[in-house]
Amino acid sequence: MNKKIQLQDLGNKDYKETWDYQEQLFKQIVDIKLEKRNNSNLETPNHFLFVEHPHVYTLGKSGDISNLLLSEKQLEAKGATFYKINRGGDITYHGPGQIVGYPILDLENFFTDIHKYLRLLEETIILTLAEYNIIGTRSEGETGVWLDVGTPFARKICAMGVRASRWVTMHGFALNVNADLGYFDNIIPCGIRGKAVTSLHVELGKKINEQEVKEKIIKHFQNLFEAEFLIS
Repeated sequence: MNKKIQLQDLGNKDYKETWDYQEQLFKQIVDIKLEKRNNSNLETPNHFLFVEHPHVYTLGKSGDISNLLLSEKQLEAKGATFYKINRGGDITYHGPGQIVGYPILDLENFFTDIHKYLRLLEETIILTLAEYNIIGTRSEGETGVWLDVGTPFARKICAMGVRASRWVTMHGFALNVNADLGYFDNIIPCGIRGKAVTSLHVELGKKINEQEVKEKIIKHFQNLFEAEFLIS
């Protein structure tokens, strides 16, 4: 089992280009797994991508297009793009000031349990937020990380949506750090009406060092997955 994970920070990168790159890495892993049937000495690699996207809305395969409240012309006027994609979940927004993480892992190197995988992703963010004295929690039946669940002030700080096939994962999480929350007004986030969205800088009342947040995410992810990051 290979528990080493190749870490890449792609900086600011177009959504479609990044999606294509994820698909390429995903396919490489799946191809090695198929070859491994004839050669058990082969190891499958693991990857973790950090990226920040220009303004974009993405709709998961089970999502409802009516949760996008903008026409094509309005999207264009806001400098945003839209893609229907192959992850789980409904609609979400990505943009500047948001840390997006895409783990592309062969879960057979770690454990074969997709629910455990999602819970550990959530726990990574919960532990990261705790370092800023913010209590992040899960909301029953809703993937992601929330604040003040069970109160009228419940708000989502981190969205999650993944795809897994042959125990290989792609897509991941989007943590609002210094995000412009106005862009969320153009959608019904994750298809959930009446619940707000927040960002770390709003909760703390100051701009946050995003590199510092990434380092905390890496630390907790490594510990929870008992993995080792290799920086490229």
